[in-house]
Amino acid sequence: MKNLWSARDAKACIARCAIDGVGEDLALRVYTSRLLGGEPALVLHGGGNTSVKTRARAANGEELDVLCVKGSGWDLGAIEPAGLPAVRLEPLRELRKLDRLGDEEMINLQRGNLLDSAAPNPSVETLLHAFLPHKFIDHTHANAVLALTDQPDGEKICREVFGGRVALVPYVMPGFALAKACADIYERTPDVEGLILLKHGIFSFGGSARQAYKRMIELVNLAENRLNKGRKRIFVAVKLPGKLATPAEVAPILRGLLAIETDPGEGLHQRFLLSYRSSKKIQAYVGGSEVRRYAQAGTVTPDHAIRTKPWPAILPVPQAGKLDRFVGQAAKAIADYKARYAAYFARHNAKLGSAKTQLDAVPRVLLVPGLGLFAVGASARAAGIAGDLAETTVEVVSAAESIGRFTSIREADLFDIEYWSLEQAKLGRAEEAPLARHICAVTGGAGAIGRATAAVFARAGAEVVILDLPGKALEKAADELGALGIACDVTDDASVTDAFARIAETHGGLDILVSNAGAAWQGRIGEVSDAVLRRSFELNFFAHQRAGKAAVAIMLKQGTGGVLLFNASKQAVNPGPNFGPYGLPKAATLSLARQYAVDYGREGIRSNAVNADRIRSGLLTDEMVAARAKARKVSRKEYMRGNLLGLEVSAQDVGEAFLSLALARKTTGAVLTVDGGNIAAALR
Repeated sequence: MKNLWSARDAKACIARCAIDGVGEDLALRVYTSRLLGGEPALVLHGGGNTSVKTRARAANGEELDVLCVKGSGWDLGAIEPAGLPAVRLEPLRELRKLDRLGDEEMINLQRGNLLDSAAPNPSVETLLHAFLPHKFIDHTHANAVLALTDQPDGEKICREVFGGRVALVPYVMPGFALAKACADIYERTPDVEGLILLKHGIFSFGGSARQAYKRMIELVNLAENRLNKGRKRIFVAVKLPGKLATPAEVAPILRGLLAIETDPGEGLHQRFLLSYRSSKKIQAYVGGSEVRRYAQAGTVTPDHAIRTKPWPAILPVPQAGKLDRFVGQAAKAIADYKARYAAYFARHNAKLGSAKTQLDAVPRVLLVPGLGLFAVGASARAAGIAGDLAETTVEVVSAAESIGRFTSIREADLFDIEYWSLEQAKLGRAEEAPLARHICAVTGGAGAIGRATAAVFARAGAEVVILDLPGKALEKAADELGALGIACDVTDDASVTDAFARIAETHGGLDILVSNAGAAWQGRIGEVSDAVLRRSFELNFFAHQRAGKAAVAIMLKQGTGGVLLFNASKQAVNPGPNFGPYGLPKAATLSLARQYAVDYGREGIRSNAVNADRIRSGLLTDEMVAARAKARKVSRKEYMRGNLLGLEVSAQDVGEAFLSLALARKTTGAVLTVDGGNIAAALR
């Protein structure tokens, strides 16, 4: 672990914060918090917390002693001064005189002492920071420290490694009781540089930001040095079959098995997204002969339980060519997991007088020998967080097993953390958007209609994937939406196969396809060359079939239905002069959309099309608009508004039409016209 302190960078942070009226103490607190938060082996996804005791002016002008401590919802790696709300210090210190203090009451008292009532909730460990006397205090869940403490004799190991530099604190659930225990233990050993919270994490402190940070790095290095001494071979591998199925083949199967059917009569499901992880270390971990021992022992630090649940599900080996057998075995493994989780909940909830409501029993980490692990979440972000925590678990357990035997806190303690109201609050309870948990791929996603459609679906909550030819346009479109961009030539079989495999491997599967890619070739049909006609059919028909076929293959594996949406164009039903090379394949695509509706309706896969015309920033180039306007002896504006409503139609209007069809759960085989009114192109 490297000490990344830089005097130059620290001064720059002080100067930058001073512009906004932030003093040196808080500026340095921000600086070293970011150093800690930027190291995944110390802090992940909102974990850890930091504080500084300083002076601040209240609204009435009075200058007070305050504790600036990390606020809920902030990550240390990107924290700003606003993420360290100031709390009146003396009222917090007075709370130590109490014998007991409930969690909700503690939070209310902390909020009541904020200098700014609009600030975020101070950390649940605020009182621990307040009760200790040091100016700067750092708290992390350092992997190396956890690997030492997560042992049957973890306390003995820590005494040998750290000597008198730290005091050891037995496991106590975070909150008032832990804060008092830490303060009491510190006062019995006031010369220590930090505290090791067994099976939880590490605190370091000092009179300056640099000193507290330096001590954290030094203490973690002591732990790392101990782990590096005399490492033994960790895991003995199980024997695997010669050839395994790919992650892209397995992911949609798992995603379908995890989906919760919310209304059997209506075919509605609560879906999850997956995040696939693999490395040599992960492969060794999931393929170890004792995986059912060490992987089921509990979390490496308590607060992981809220994101990963207390343990992962262990699945069978997915042998290539035998996925039907894998489906049955995986279904049983997941059903057994859910039954175990329900029993775990009932057992511990009964001790609380049945005061809690069970969360869903879906595992958040799936271990697949031979492949790696799949993390599970309600969104790509949530799955990614679970995946990062799962990788940390692999790191810590592997290190722990290399010097001894990994152990966690008691199951009852894991339950208390997982169902702790203060931890549950971190997940939020916001109402989900209509397409939340859905994965949507848009072909031609870097073009005007594709970009607008992708943006519309993203706003509706979908996890969007943009497919288009490689280049700056694809990169820009993906960057603007924060979406996954995949280079894909929809006229090439291998390119389409690879692109949809990547979607499955990255997100777990696919729920919605917007097959939008296209281009307009022109020419009188009796004079156009066969080469032009074939090129147009390749992009404007066969590309839709390639994408549709690849999407349906994934949807059938999931078994939760799906949506196919095709950009058909008005040329499919209302041919224009010299547009045969474009209109003929579009007519075939319109028929294709209906054929998918006929062939896959019983599997819950809906297929619809949009019939659009004269779309601003669509297939119509400025030159084409000018030529058509000139031929009709009207202005460009008049030409674009040449419909029954007299309104110009935009690419976003097309995107909204696609969205309406995606949400129309009982509509399939339909064609929706988006052209401001053109009776000649109307169907019914």
